[in-house]
Amino acid sequence: MRYKILSLVIVTIIAGIVIGQAKEESVAAFLTEIPQGYRDLKLIAVSRLTAGGGSQLRAELGNDIALKAYREGNLPFPDGTIIGALHWNEVSSEENNRILAKGFPGAGIQSFVPGSDVNIQFMVKDSQKYAATGGWGFGDFTNERPGGEKLMKTCFACHLPARDHDFVFTRYAR
Repeated sequence: MRYKILSLVIVTIIAGIVIGQAKEESVAAFLTEIPQGYRDLKLIAVSRLTAGGGSQLRAELGNDIALKAYREGNLPFPDGTIIGALHWNEVSSEENNRILAKGFPGAGIQSFVPGSDVNIQFMVKDSQKYAATGGWGFGDFTNERPGGEKLMKTCFACHLPARDHDFVFTRYAR
């Protein structure tokens, strides 16, 4: 009888450990919803990404926690940090080009502006919830829908080279 009780206790403990691990592993390292109020985030920097297929204009944004960390040079970023990136295809602005040609004749100035949306990406810092991915949850949304799990699993690997800057590529533009 004593062995049956001991066996039952051991099985219960092992089951608890396995269930706990399963719960821990089931927490996705990616976001399934766009953070509330993302349009109220403030500008961190702008960038332009070019490749053979064209160019993108990008606005990197952050919440007040992110901006404070950037301004004070505090790394790693504190929990609660939200960093967003709005991406658009870059297009030439014929209207701006005509205006610039009149104001600066012969200068050859060209204007490029955001065209169609590409996607919106987010990083949300929660060092416990997202411990397996450097403390960051990642999100990639097209037409306000989250990317598939296969896409989302590439986020952290892409950010690994930025490990020395807490996995964040963007630097603060003053």
